[in-house]
Formats: sequence, C-alpha cells, structure tokens
Amino acid sequence: MRYTIVFAAALVLVSPASGHHSNASMNRDSVLAFEGTITQFNWRNPHVYFIVETTDERGEQVEWTIQTDSTNIRARRGWTRDSLASGDRVALRAYPAQDGRQYALLISIEKEGGVVLRMASDPLEVTASTPTLEGVWMADASKLVRYSGGLAGFFNAQLAMTESGAAAHAAFSERSDANPGTRCIGMPTPLTIVTTHLYPLEIQFNEDEETIVIRSEFFDEERTVYMDGRGHPEGGDRLLAGHSIGWWDDEVLIVDTRNFADHRSPYQSGVPSGAQKHVVERYRLTEDGTRIAVEFLLEDPEYLAEPLTHTRELVYSPHLVMSRYDCDPQTTRRFLN
Repeated sequence: MRYTIVFAAALVLVSPASGHHSNASMNRDSVLAFEGTITQFNWRNPHVYFIVETTDERGEQVEWTIQTDSTNIRARRGWTRDSLASGDRVALRAYPAQDGRQYALLISIEKEGGVVLRMASDPLEVTASTPTLEGVWMADASKLVRYSGGLAGFFNAQLAMTESGAAAHAAFSERSDANPGTRCIGMPTPLTIVTTHLYPLEIQFNEDEETIVIRSEFFDEERTVYMDGRGHPEGGDRLLAGHSIGWWDDEVLIVDTRNFADHRSPYQSGVPSGAQKHVVERYRLTEDGTRIAVEFLLEDPEYLAEPLTHTRELVYSPHLVMSRYDCDPQTTRRFLN
C-alpha cells in the first residue's frame, strides 16, 4: 500500500472541482497514485472530502486528505453519501498539493472488488422542449464554446486586469480568511452562468408578470429580476447578487445587474469586484425550444482592463432536480488546514 508520484507525460483530463477556491495550488504536472483504507468520508459542501490511510516510502503510516467536487456534482455522477465508508480499501490517483501537504485533488478512485466510482458526467441529452424560457437548464460540458483565455481565464486569473486588479490579485491568498469562500460567501453572476456545466440554472416567471426569478444551484443563489420598468436605485443597498432589472427585446430576455456588494474574489482568482461592476445577460430560446442561447457582458473598470464576454447554450433539462447547496461553514475552511 505504498504510494508513488508519477510525473505524467500525458495527464488524464479531469474537470476542475468547483467550489470556494480554484485548484491553482495543486500540482497538475504530477499524479499521486496509491492504495489505502478510508478512515473518514464527509458528504458536505462545498467539497466532498475523504481521508485515506496508507504507508509511505519509509514504511510509516500516513493519512492523505482527498478533495473532490460538491455533493451536487458527485450525486449527478452516481455517488451517494454511502459511496465510501470507513474501512473501505481503495486505489486512487490524485493531483498533490504544490506545498507538499498530504492533501490532493481526486482524479479517479476504485474500491476493492473492482467498483469504480464515476468521475465524469454523461453527455447531456435533449429529452424535451418548451415554448418559454421557464424551466431548468444546464450546459453540456462536452460542447462548451470557451471564451478568450478559456475557462481557466475565469478560475486562474488569466484576466485582463487593471493595475488595481493585478495588485489585489498578487496580494491575495486563497488559504486565508481573505477568501470569501472560507465564510460560505458565494460568487454571483456571471459565475452562475460560467458554472452551468456543473450546476443547473432555473428560470421562473411569476404570475404578476412583473418579476422573474433566476436560481442557481451554485451557492443557492436566487435573483429577482424586476420587469416593471423601474431603474436601478441610486445609492441603494449593494447586494451580493446585485440588483437586477429586465426587459424583452423581441424574443430575447435582457437582464441588467448593478449594485453589487464589494467582493474580494468573485472570479475565484483574487481579482475583486467593486461598485462599478455591471453585468448584462441575454437569454434567447432556440426555435425548437430545446435550448437557450445565453450571452453575458461583464464590466468592472476598477479591476478589469476590458469587458469580458461569453456565449453558451443551455439544454432544457426538466428531469434535473435543483438540489440545495447548503455550504457547510466547517467544511468550507477545511482546505486551510
């Protein structure tokens, strides 16, 4: 049950775990491979964790803390809170932490007896159509159209930053209380769109026709979009999710959001957002009613040197259940230790 570090010539592709911090602190140039025994399994958000006891190269017993995705993501890939239990013997591969801690990000895992726990999702299939934007929607991860810089541009600070943004990023430490994720503070739109390949989005038209509610499974964000012609309040409260107003341009729903609260790391990179943050989203139902095309424009001139735009399609997914995220305050701080 000894472990080895494999310097991989061809690494297995694995989706980044999405939660309260990026995975820049993991060494993606090496793969840790070992066998061991599960001593603890925590089915909580923002990440599922488990501890594996194994033997190092000196023959001494050591424990590795292994991080994987949220319970929401794992459940859609067939995992349950009973998938692992104390005493289970497993063989796994993972990316180790850069700083030498016995902490790693899971790539694959197999239980004794040949039971492989799935890491990837099946392609999202079209199963139904709808005449409106209402319903549950999710992006097909296998067909994402990535914006300039790729998805990593959002998660790993490959953003065009101002001097203020670059300085804030350089001073930021994920492994500190400065990280809002350590307090279960989520990341508002446009992250709720960027993460739709991992977490579904729900759109609900209220009966009064004066409001639309947009929900994301990611950190349980819920926004009310005011459709009654009002503007943004001057000097009004600044909220984590911002203040959203909307209108129709022919068949396109346009959502304009301002009045965001200051956020130290809304893009999982240590680049803050401030009072000037502004997001415009456009939602258009495709002719066959199976998808919606979503676009956003993000401006934050205090910290971003240029606007960021992105376009993707979401698949109508009425079979998906919007589960609670329920970020756990103790679990969210676990990666600090």
